[in-house]
Amino acid sequence: MNTHGGPEGDAQKGKLPNGKLQMDEILKADHAKSLDDLRQITELSQSLAAEMERDTSHVLSLSSIRKTEEIEKLARRIRSRMRKF
Repeated sequence: MNTHGGPEGDAQKGKLPNGKLQMDEILKADHAKSLDDLRQITELSQSLAAEMERDTSHVLSLSSIRKTEEIEKLARRIRSRMRKF
């Protein structure tokens, strides 16, 4: 019954074989995913703005609606990652 130090103690603390904390690695990965999602949101919002400025009618196109839905989905995904910890 080893509760301090040793391999069993490391496993309880959530260390990876390379010595890094598992939680730190998860947070880094989530941060990278969130940055990618933010880049996508930026591209979609710029594309949506350009599309709406070009469109002279007062009716949104199907592609504009899909872009807004994708932006919402990405934003929810980012919020979910932030609330996880």
